[in-house]
Amino acid sequence: MPYVTVGQENSAPIELYYEDHGQGQPIVLIHGFPLSGRAWERQERALLAAGHRVITYDRRGFGRSSRPSTGYDYDTFAADLDKLLTHLDLRDTDLAGHSMGGGEIARYLGSYGSGRVRRAAIISGVPPYLLKTPDTPQGVPQQVFDEIAAALTADRFAYFTEWNKNFFNLDETLGTRISPEVVQDAWNTAVSASAAGTVACVATWHTDFRDDLPKIDIPVLVLHGTADRILPIDACGPRSHELIKGSTYVAVEGADHGLCWTYAEEVNEQLLKFFA
Repeated sequence: MPYVTVGQENSAPIELYYEDHGQGQPIVLIHGFPLSGRAWERQERALLAAGHRVITYDRRGFGRSSRPSTGYDYDTFAADLDKLLTHLDLRDTDLAGHSMGGGEIARYLGSYGSGRVRRAAIISGVPPYLLKTPDTPQGVPQQVFDEIAAALTADRFAYFTEWNKNFFNLDETLGTRISPEVVQDAWNTAVSASAAGTVACVATWHTDFRDDLPKIDIPVLVLHGTADRILPIDACGPRSHELIKGSTYVAVEGADHGLCWTYAEEVNEQLLKFFA
């Protein structure tokens, strides 16, 4: 299995697991919390069929990657992405990030520039700034983040059962757009991640990307579900679109946060058109 070493903790290397399939225009897919690169199954299939080279990887602490106790911040996440792109010597590549993965894209392009990147898509992404303040009244109160971190600390196994209900809007989608088996797999992936990492990631959700987004100088697709219960659309998608010069904004009507599975056809249509 392919890994790239991105750091060291005590006696063990910190390694990211990745998969690299297909030929053609490369695209790197960056997953959301608390999943892994496998979350892109429906997009990978469509992109490969359209003639793309598709690279997925697991964020540190998740999937098959190492589970260090440190490095759960967006400067480190962006550095990890840079090491992967450098390791694979990817140039003129495309990026797509879901949820937390949108933050990697924003911080990477804001810090490292677009020398290796042709286009990018932010899908239900965490940018630009999720915390509720006088300047960002559409945001989420600090108390909510504190409660999530406390619940994960107390019993993350129970919490992820509740999390999936809102991640996929299961009261509306279960049995129609998503099966119980897929929900179970998402739970399995979540609870197999780093216990320390899952809690530490909560604080990263209100990272301020407002200085990163105006630096982006490549075409960007900003896509967000109108029924997202995890990252409210009014705090995220349209605000990112406003800060990224020349970006394209698409709202997916009725889509939940887990839209890469539940609204895969709609997401794939937009990605294939944008990355064509």
